[in-house]
Amino acid sequence: MNRSLFVPQRMEIVKVTDEVATHDIFTFELAPLGGGIAPYLPGQFAELSVFGAGEAPFGYASSPHETGTVRFTVKRMGALTRELHRLGPGAVVGMRGPLGNPFPLDRFEGRDLIVVGGGYAFTTLRSLIATLLTDKHRKRAGRITLFYGVRHPGLFLYKGELDRWRTAKELSLHLTVDAADETWKGPVKLVPDLVRDTAPATENAVAVVCGPPAMIRFTLPVLETLGVGEENILISMERKMKCGVGMCGRCNLGPRFVCKDGPVFTLKELRELTDDY
Repeated sequence: MNRSLFVPQRMEIVKVTDEVATHDIFTFELAPLGGGIAPYLPGQFAELSVFGAGEAPFGYASSPHETGTVRFTVKRMGALTRELHRLGPGAVVGMRGPLGNPFPLDRFEGRDLIVVGGGYAFTTLRSLIATLLTDKHRKRAGRITLFYGVRHPGLFLYKGELDRWRTAKELSLHLTVDAADETWKGPVKLVPDLVRDTAPATENAVAVVCGPPAMIRFTLPVLETLGVGEENILISMERKMKCGVGMCGRCNLGPRFVCKDGPVFTLKELRELTDDY
């Protein structure tokens, strides 16, 4: 039995970052207590456990090039996440992973990338962007156009990093909110509308989408109208997972399991499996 898949590794919380104005999304930086961190790639996930409270799946927010620790960004939503949010530096949690299949980085070589994210699901996309901006991958992938939307300005994750990305030569950043406040000077529109109105170049492009189900559903036809084929649209289905190893049956899409066969699928693959995406 593979320990990384079935037996939680003991991880110490070394840093907790309060990400948003509502104080319900924290980023936990974890370091292993004995042994190293199993190699992972953007798009994969791990099961985090609070001993005595259970476990749940979360996508890696860190890049595998950020060595020594891993990061997960967690929204407080239920019993497990409430217990996790009560913990601070020095506390010990469990982690088993990596699980699932990553974004196909080799497919991005020599191609432009359109990344579309919304809400706190942006965590997985942060891992992807941080990886693609490393020297190793900047020489392989083309230009990155990034769209990211939240309900209001106080809900943007990784604000310091977003500020750095605004000036990155390799990346074009487009932010939007559903409702503005006095601090917001950017667009006020839904993410699919921002993508449509910006109309990024799609020739030889691959698109990656991760966010709330409604955002995904309305973004997909926009991308297709702009000229991105269904085989070149990648969707992360992280919301449909539980055990992580294909045993509980909670995440099946037809004959396949999101946790084992995904969570990254092409739109073409999803349409062959289900209309629930």
